[in-house]
Amino acid sequence: MPSTHEYVVNLHMHTRYSDGSGTHQEVAQAALRAGLDAVIVTDHNVLVRGPEGYYREGERRLLMLIGEEIHDQAREPQKNHLLAFGHDRELAQYAPDPQTLIDKVNEAGGICFLAHPDDPAAPAFGETDITWEAWEVQGYTGIELWNALSEFKARLRSKAHALFYGLNFRHVGRGPDPKTLSRWDALLRQGKRVVAVGGSDAHALHAGMGPFHRVLFPYEMHFRAVNTHILTPEPFDGEYEHDRRLVLEALREGHAFIGYDLPAPTRGFRFTASGEGGEVPMGAAIPLGNGITFKIRLPLPAGCRLIRDGEAVKIWKQGDIFTYIATQPGVYRVEAHIPYLGLRRGWIFSNPIYVR
Repeated sequence: MPSTHEYVVNLHMHTRYSDGSGTHQEVAQAALRAGLDAVIVTDHNVLVRGPEGYYREGERRLLMLIGEEIHDQAREPQKNHLLAFGHDRELAQYAPDPQTLIDKVNEAGGICFLAHPDDPAAPAFGETDITWEAWEVQGYTGIELWNALSEFKARLRSKAHALFYGLNFRHVGRGPDPKTLSRWDALLRQGKRVVAVGGSDAHALHAGMGPFHRVLFPYEMHFRAVNTHILTPEPFDGEYEHDRRLVLEALREGHAFIGYDLPAPTRGFRFTASGEGGEVPMGAAIPLGNGITFKIRLPLPAGCRLIRDGEAVKIWKQGDIFTYIATQPGVYRVEAHIPYLGLRRGWIFSNPIYVR
């Protein structure tokens, strides 16, 4: 049966231990205000020990996990950033060879995701292209399908754009980079099992342009936007090791979806498949048999697409409950879009169900 316990996780963020401006305590406080259940802090090339655990404020609690964003600091230009979670030792020394690094993460009991696969340069602001290039690698868990800060970089075509979007975070988010979506679909068509996550890449940077100075997208702002929602077979119980295991297993198995929670909360979305093999959630495989019934539930009425092997097989213009009977094998996933601030924006991106 599908997992039924849902938790909202914000992953990929930075503190003063690398290039962010806040402390772990400040990150936790911002996450609690934003209503998150868990965060995964990923400072650059340092596995920080000590801040992991539960943080509490009144009756609310937040689970903090510590991961790492690893890359070869000696390489120019910078490429191939890897998000690693759940590993038990420092692995930055293996960064020069992405395949060795991925192998070492797996050996250390961790999972890993290719960070911001398409991250354009913004030369007017000294920001270089840090796109992932080593696509020959194997053994990674998945990719960061939607990176909120990379999307902001893509908007920086001029200083006027930078000023507008820097002051208007709500106008930034539109969805994953189309190139990243296409690449993900191509990997899935090749038979690879690739889990998608959404990351904020929050830094809470202090930025200035002329007379304007401000914190560029505070943590709480990011935490209310692009999140990864996980589904677990049992609830959190407040015990760190138990709940950490649930988070990592859900991410490893792809029992998760990406939700852009700023236009409207995405909590409550479900995508399941039923057939002769029973009912399975996102991330699972199911035999085709005599046919599969997909069930989709949105938190509120919106546009929805069911996608098979990268092509839409069904489009619903509006609704919140949908079913579809599939008679062909393939990799099926769901996208939902919602109007917000005058544009049709990506809202929900599911992980796939694999019909064999």
